[in-house]
Amino acid sequence: MKAERERREAVTRAEGEKKAKILEAEGAKESAILRAEADKQAAILRAEAEKEKMIREAEGEAEAILKVQQANADGIKMLKEAGADAAVLKLKSLEAFEKVADGQATTILLPAELQGIASVAETFKAAAGKKAE
Repeated sequence: MKAERERREAVTRAEGEKKAKILEAEGAKESAILRAEADKQAAILRAEAEKEKMIREAEGEAEAILKVQQANADGIKMLKEAGADAAVLKLKSLEAFEKVADGQATTILLPAELQGIASVAETFKAAAGKKAE
């Protein structure tokens, strides 16, 4: 009888250990799955955040370009409304040429109508000379 009881206890203990190992393995499996799902979700969120950042940066740059172009268009509109004549436009082109030739540029393009610009410069110089007198 003692041997029979010991055998039953051994079987019961073995079954208990087997169930404990199964439960432990299932727990480890579930834990690994949850970690993998968490890593996947974190990667998705990081990618979405990077995408949103790039979209917002692009929208900001586009808005800045639009504002610059709008300012240029407004300037042209104001010149047209003011009835700017050729002399004023030539003077503005000289001002723009001055900015180009400030020493930062490695190449300077001269306008084809250099003689016209030279005559405006002479007129401007003469007017400045009269003010000085």
